[in-house]
Amino acid sequence: MKNNLNRKVTSLVLCGVLGLGLTVAPIAQQAEAFGVINAIGAIIGVSAQQAALNQQISYYNGKGRNKLFADMKKKDGVNYDARANAMLEDAMTRLSATAAKVDPTIRTKPFNYFVNNKTSFNAYCTLGHNMSVNIGLFNSLNYNEDEIAIVVGHEMGHGVHHDPESGVKKQFPLELLAAVVGSQAGSSAEVIGANILANLGSAKLITMPMEKKADAFSFDVTTASGYNPGAGAAVWQRILDKSKSGEGQSFIGSIINPSDHPTNEGRRDKYLESLYKYSNNKISLNPSTGAVSLNKRVVGIPAAISSMSSRERGCLVAGNMARVYKNKLSAAPQPYVNGGILYLGNQDIMTITANDNGDAWVTNIQAAQAGKSTKVRIQKDEVKKEKEKSDKKTTSTGSFRERVEAARKAK
Repeated sequence: MKNNLNRKVTSLVLCGVLGLGLTVAPIAQQAEAFGVINAIGAIIGVSAQQAALNQQISYYNGKGRNKLFADMKKKDGVNYDARANAMLEDAMTRLSATAAKVDPTIRTKPFNYFVNNKTSFNAYCTLGHNMSVNIGLFNSLNYNEDEIAIVVGHEMGHGVHHDPESGVKKQFPLELLAAVVGSQAGSSAEVIGANILANLGSAKLITMPMEKKADAFSFDVTTASGYNPGAGAAVWQRILDKSKSGEGQSFIGSIINPSDHPTNEGRRDKYLESLYKYSNNKISLNPSTGAVSLNKRVVGIPAAISSMSSRERGCLVAGNMARVYKNKLSAAPQPYVNGGILYLGNQDIMTITANDNGDAWVTNIQAAQAGKSTKVRIQKDEVKKEKEKSDKKTTSTGSFRERVEAARKAK
């Protein structure tokens, strides 16, 4: 009977550890020493198990946070790209100063952060206000400061809301904890710590409500810190663009878990909704066309450039315009082009490229401010092009008979 129970507990421990990718042999040896009393204690000692887990979480949130940070660096690898590190330091300094107004603990326990060597699009915040940002994030976003800040602000939101702590408590394999706590040999703290380290950045630790709350926090903290209000929508539009081009999986890496996270479109649209409210319901963007509107009148569609699509650029242009209308104005700010840049009052809105019509933007903004109809010929042309692309794509992916019929009509 005693040997049977020992074998069962040994099997329980092995199952729990193999599922986490941890070393099996040392814990298996510990399991061999389990007796009947320890096995029963492992099953019924729920309070002891939770106490052990809570104790280790408190350790990593407090005195042990720098040890965890050192372990993170060793695990992820430190990247010394000067531009990326300077950008991260600037973002963390600005965002921390703003966030500390609502979470004073940031002053006594400032965020630890570093750029790691991973090339995928990802970042994570874990226990103890410890944050790791992939070098791939900077490359994927072309070192765009506003968009980088949105991702960093999102991860900071997880730390402020104690999501890493909640995630660990929710996802930690209790069968593993029970077996280890019930043993007279070995250290439960070591196993708990190894598990936490093995699952750093796992999407399983974060739920949909956590993600939505972190997105909202990121919008508030970045805009209050002077970053572009359209950057959140721009990031998710970029992800959508990359996904449609076939680059999605390599671009976003493991940041998204579709089963329990908001959809890409949903996150973009929520950011656009926040932008609209931020602008006192003045500035909006049509995510289907990239058309920017003032007072519900289209004023222009930014041309696509080599580094971003028309829609992504439209999010950032709309964000710059939203800054102007954040506060109620006594007089309408005048649009004008100077030095190849479109301004609205003192706010620079966008750089005019060879494919942008600066004069049309000025005329349309003035008309929208006056409550008049805007000249939308350029916008209609753009929408027509988008429809033609969509129709062409639909035709090319239709049945053989549909493609033959389309070819016949084209002649």
